[in-house]
Amino acid sequence: MAYDVKLIGAKLRRWENYLNNFHLPQWDELPDMDLYMDQVVMLLQRYLNFLPEDEHGNAAITASIINNYVRLKIMPPPVKKKYTRVHMAYLIMVCSLKQSVNIPYIQKMLPLGLPESEVRRIYEEYVKTHHDVCLAFIQLVRAAGDDVLHSPAAQSVDVERLIYSSAIVSGFSKLLTEKMVHLEGATWDGQPESEVESKRR
Repeated sequence: MAYDVKLIGAKLRRWENYLNNFHLPQWDELPDMDLYMDQVVMLLQRYLNFLPEDEHGNAAITASIINNYVRLKIMPPPVKKKYTRVHMAYLIMVCSLKQSVNIPYIQKMLPLGLPESEVRRIYEEYVKTHHDVCLAFIQLVRAAGDDVLHSPAAQSVDVERLIYSSAIVSGFSKLLTEKMVHLEGATWDGQPESEVESKRR
């Protein structure tokens, strides 16, 4: 693969600047009035403007996607075609998690039927964690892309290494998420796991 190292370096610096300044909206910043679908889509596209279009150029968040989430019972249904602050919180978490976590795991992470106070607690913790991970990710990219960012002799192979590193981190993160979700409600019996048992979990 051939890459313009200067172009990649410039993109990395731009991405770092974006992440340094990006914040999901706090609970109190979400609209406290009921919204119609077009308003929800517009706000979500603004809140989550880092989400890429799909391979066909379609927006990452559309009315049909939201309707599908309701149909699959990933989020509460609207009330008389209107969406509340609770709906917005679910949608922000689901849409951002969907980039790396499969729907069945999201359903376990964000169960339905919670009181608003619990949704608020989960959402506020999610927003804080999202920001903390953004900052940690910047450091990870700096370390993995050090040659691309700082070496005048950097080559395409250094960009390839950064791509591989990002993909591997993504894979391990997905595996860890799934393993941890599977452990909900489980208790430790004090015995060390065998290698086979460890892989199952």
